[in-house]
Formats: sequence, structure tokens, C-alpha cells
Amino acid sequence: FLLAVFHVTDLNGNKLTDESVINYIEQSLALQSLGSVHYGQPNDFSGSTALELTGTDRIGLLSEVFAVLSDLQCSVADAKVWTHNGRIASLIHVKDSNSGARIEDVQLISVIEARLRNVLKGDNDIRSAKTSVSMAVTHTERRLHQMMFADRDYERKPILESVPTNSPALVTVQNWVERGYSVVNVQAKDRTKLLFDVVCTLTDMGYIVFHATVNTIGDRGYLEFYIRHQDGTPISSEAERQRVILCLEAAVKRRASEGVRLELSTSDRQGLLADVTRTFRENGLNVTRAEVSTMKETAQNVFYVTDVMGKPADGKIIESVREKIGLSYLRVKELPSLVYHKEGGERDEQAVGMAGTVLLSLGSMVRKNLYNLGLIRSYS
Repeated sequence: FLLAVFHVTDLNGNKLTDESVINYIEQSLALQSLGSVHYGQPNDFSGSTALELTGTDRIGLLSEVFAVLSDLQCSVADAKVWTHNGRIASLIHVKDSNSGARIEDVQLISVIEARLRNVLKGDNDIRSAKTSVSMAVTHTERRLHQMMFADRDYERKPILESVPTNSPALVTVQNWVERGYSVVNVQAKDRTKLLFDVVCTLTDMGYIVFHATVNTIGDRGYLEFYIRHQDGTPISSEAERQRVILCLEAAVKRRASEGVRLELSTSDRQGLLADVTRTFRENGLNVTRAEVSTMKETAQNVFYVTDVMGKPADGKIIESVREKIGLSYLRVKELPSLVYHKEGGERDEQAVGMAGTVLLSLGSMVRKNLYNLGLIRSYS
């Protein structure tokens, strides 16, 4: 039996009043309770080919990737790009730009893989640069976590000096051997999908999460998890404990929105992404994260950019780039406040303690739903 209470707001910390959004949430949760897989994403990628790319990040790499795809007559239907500790992971859904259909020609797929692998290798990444093609439909952000985890980004050192973070993640792990489980605590700046990122990482590492407590106070998120191995044992060594800490710190930081957020909205055309990212590169802007989507022939893209040293980009350069791409097409968007603050002060902590806490006891129904999403494995 499961009893879970969620207190939610919109991205600006305001009460939800849009009935269509509320109904959508209710319908999604109802589907989950029935055991239906529902990722909550309107896009259907079943008619596209998924390209998975990992390698060493460098200035202009994304520009080269999109240039290759454009040259090979591949149109990008959707793409997400993450960078962390000098590594890049990208999941790109492409179609044939002439027919608009999924790319299934084996010879063309081999050419695409080879060209992209050469781009990713550059001059110094002969061993770890990887490209692969998948016809399967998958949860994009879950897959990005898996790709970066497999790439062992949590063990690597950043190449560029990243934008300073005022509130890095704090992760602690304690063993309760006598009770047969370990307790993981995560403190980090509150943001959307923080819980998702942490749970994905724990489950991808092979742990069972059977209890979770989530609390938000001010702009900080406090997450506690009870975990154990598939065989029912807790974390067994200091080396394993340190690995869990490193992996969870990486999971929190991968989605960090470092740099200036630029939003591009314009009519889609062949080579658009190659042209835009080339303009970024030529003006010394480095893309730290990107979200690309095409809906009804309209490109809706988001880029986070820094300067070549990983520091905040100069405002004059940003305006120059906007003028070249189109002031009405490329706009600077400030990051939304993810936490609600009362005017003139922070939230009352007592109220937060009551309304901001979510208790999840993972009973049979939750286990079934998370199993369908691939977030836990069967252990019955």
C-alpha cells in the first residue's frame, strides 16, 4: 500500500491554476498507477534514428557535429547535449532531410557513425570517443545519465574552468549494517528534476531505493534515501561508499545550467543548427548544454553558453551574436527562479517543513511503476 503526498508549484514558485496542466498531471499519474509507461513527453521519436555520441568536449565540437549531419542530409528532429568534467554526451534524433523518414540505409548509417566518430576523436580522444545508432525509443535524459555514467565522467577532471557554483552538492553515505541498508543524504540547490537525476543514478548503479524523503527549505533541496543491493545487503566498503558520493555529485552537476541561456525560435531549415553553432564558435562562445526540438517546421532551441575559458560570456559578444543570427529569433532568457520566496523574505521554515516534505514508501505499486520506467530492477 502506498501513500504519497506531493506539494508542487510551477517553475516560478507559483500555485498551479491552469486546469489543463492539473488535468494532465492527474491523467499521467493515473496511467502510472495502472502500470502504463508514460514519460510525459509530447514528442514521438519512433519515426527517427537515435544517434548516441560521447567524447572529449572542446570549443566548437557541437558545431562540427551539426555540420556533418547537415552535409549528410540529416535533419535534426530533437537533440539534448550535456557536458560535464570535460566530457560531452549527446542523444540526437535525426531523419532523412529529403523524405522526412527514419534513416534505415545500413551503408548511410555506417558513414554517419564514421564521420561523427572522427569529429569526436579530434586530436586526442582516439580511445574514448564513441558513436552508436539505436532504433529503440528511450527516455532521453535517463539515457544521457547512463551514457555519462558509462563514460565515467564522475572520475574525470574538468578541462575548462566552470562558472563558480555558490551551493555545490553535498552527499553523505552511512551504513546501517544491523538493519541491512545504507542511508544516502543529498543536499543541493533546488531545481527541477533533482529527484529524478539522483534516483536514476542510484538505480543505474544497481541499488534498490525502498524509501525516500524529500524536503525543500529556501533554495535548498534535502533528499534522503534508504538503499540496498539486489541481494539485500548495504554498501560493503569504503571504496564503494566514495564511488556513490562521486556519482551522485556528478548526477546533480550534469544538468547544471552553466552560462547564459539563449533561446532560438525560428522556422526550421536544413543547416540551421550548423550555422547557429558555427556563429557561436566564431565568436568565442562555448555551448555547455543544449536542447533542440522541431515542432511543425518550427525550431525551438535552447543553448547555454560561456566564454572559451568556461567563464560568463561578455554581454557585448552575446549582443553581437544575436545581431548576426537575428535579434527577434535569438533571445537572452534569464534562468527562472525555481524556489518560491515571499516578497521581502524567505519562506517560513515551519510551513516548508509541512508543505515541502514528500514521503515515499516504495510499496508494490511504486515498484511496478518504477520497474516499467526502468528505474528499478525486479527483485521478487
